Amino acid sequence: MWNDKLNEECGVFGVYNKNGFDTSRLTYYGLFALQHRGQESAGIAVNNNGTIIYRKEMGMVSEIFDDVVLDHLKGHSAIGHVRYSTSGESLVENAQPLVLKYTKGHMAVAHNGNLTNAAILRNKLEDQGTIFQTTSDTEVIAALLSRARIKYSSIEDALKEVMTIIEGAYSLVVMTPHKLIAARDSYGMRPLVLGEKEESYFFSSESCAFDALGINLIRDVKPGEIIIIDKHNLRTIQTERNKKSAMCIFEYIYFARSDSVMQGLEVYQARYEAGRQLAKEYPIEADVVVGVPDSGIPAAHGFGHESGIPVVSGFVKNRYVGRTFIQPSQGMREKGVHMKLSPIKSQIEGKRVVMIDDSIVRGTTCKRIVNLLKSAGAKEVHVRISSPPVKYSCYFGIDTPERTNLAASMYSVDEIRSLIGAKSLGFISKEGLLNTCRGANCHFCCACFDGNYPQKIYAKEDSQDEC
Repeated sequence: MWNDKLNEECGVFGVYNKNGFDTSRLTYYGLFALQHRGQESAGIAVNNNGTIIYRKEMGMVSEIFDDVVLDHLKGHSAIGHVRYSTSGESLVENAQPLVLKYTKGHMAVAHNGNLTNAAILRNKLEDQGTIFQTTSDTEVIAALLSRARIKYSSIEDALKEVMTIIEGAYSLVVMTPHKLIAARDSYGMRPLVLGEKEESYFFSSESCAFDALGINLIRDVKPGEIIIIDKHNLRTIQTERNKKSAMCIFEYIYFARSDSVMQGLEVYQARYEAGRQLAKEYPIEADVVVGVPDSGIPAAHGFGHESGIPVVSGFVKNRYVGRTFIQPSQGMREKGVHMKLSPIKSQIEGKRVVMIDDSIVRGTTCKRIVNLLKSAGAKEVHVRISSPPVKYSCYFGIDTPERTNLAASMYSVDEIRSLIGAKSLGFISKEGLLNTCRGANCHFCCACFDGNYPQKIYAKEDSQDEC
């Protein structure tokens, strides 16, 4: 299933509790703060005196867990996951964490990202007798870990070997009866942060989950780093890493919550600066600036600050309607846009409007929002986009359409402008976008804009040939 936005991948959360906190509820609230990263399924696994117990289902965090369930999930450590299916079908079997028994005991794994060589590895493992219960590449990681664990005395040494085998983007949390472990791929493509509260340690895809729980953000997990926490201490292993990191630039554009801090840079600030850059690159005479909730609003404020055009609240967002991409059919998605956003007529009628949004993928949702503004009486609608044209598919944990369904891959900017019905259209330049993220202590993957993938991409036929 694909739609008119680049869809989030997943969110992970982990806790090693040394202070008598309510582990399951800490994990619940952490996942609740990460709900924007995946609304298809959620799960929590807890280490209860060496036994891993868990609950995972299709649906939202608040739908799956109640007091009865959380009271049952008792233990000193836990990992949790919210999922949108970028790899593997939308089935309850693919919900995470993945919990398994193997010769060395119990293990739970939760994964954010996508393995580019998952099909190759799955085929080889099946040839060697492995039976898979899911279609998620997280199970490939778990199978490799359980095999490597037979060779090594510790789970971290086994993980170190597995990280030399798997390719692609991943942030992992792994729980055993005695340890909580986190790891990040050698490019640092997917986010993962480490936090602390009263000698207890936490991992999360975003720092916004820490803020909600009073957890102190320590730092980002480094590319290629393994962090091990047990009853004695916290220690790290730095595996071989790529010389130049390649974090997904869309975390700053759209995926992450605005209040999160990634690689030392607040997401809100990056979006605000993108708006300022847009005003410099594509100035326009207009009466008001309107941001499309939520990620377009910080950019709208930046555009207004730089241009001097007043920023108004042009839309009311229905917070109880899920993101349009989780609707089961295109017809329902189209209705979802109208249910989700309602224009405020008094702010728009008779005015020349600059509409700020984060991206255009197919163009259909942008067209409907432009029409909403026109139906509310806008005299003109000028569209400014805080990302460059998306021309290439992503293979690293983001669900994107095929290139033939990407508007910028098939049409010129002026043709897209005509398609969405705007008076004018401007996309931020790639150079301008990177300049807005200059405070981040990392490099970025911009392959969806320029096609320069930081890692090898395996075609389906490659997977068949190599097995």
